[in-house]
Amino acid sequence: MATFYDRTSAKVYGVVLRILASEPDAEEVLQEVFVSVWRNAGRFDKERASPITWLCVLARNRAIDRLRRRRLDTAPIEAAYHIENDEPSALDRLEATEEAGRLRSCLDELDERPRAMIEAAFLDGATYSQLAEREGVPLGTMKSWIRRGLQRLKGCLER
Repeated sequence: MATFYDRTSAKVYGVVLRILASEPDAEEVLQEVFVSVWRNAGRFDKERASPITWLCVLARNRAIDRLRRRRLDTAPIEAAYHIENDEPSALDRLEATEEAGRLRSCLDELDERPRAMIEAAFLDGATYSQLAEREGVPLGTMKSWIRRGLQRLKGCLER
């Protein structure tokens, strides 16, 4: 193990130091890597990689883990107070549920074709061109159907 360490430690240290940019951290990770190699030498597969490649991958992964821990440790808990929450409030959800119910009710009042076209365009994301092609009608006709349906829908929602 001493010979292996003497031949490889400089390269491994260089890899780790380049990632961490901290000599004390690099030295600690270097030690962790060689302890891990000592404990897990049986896992080495010469068919998958050379010993130095395997060692450098272990070192790189340990150094990245150390970097991540370092970043997690630096932010105080108070920093979380300033994180914006994009989730709707309970009141917003309640209002959205009520509005969705009203919208569904008004959609149900429409004839089948305009309702299906509006749902496909605005809820499923189909384009007017796709809908016109699917229904075998000119694009202008499709736009008129949807426009008239939206006008009826608006009237219902305003009541």
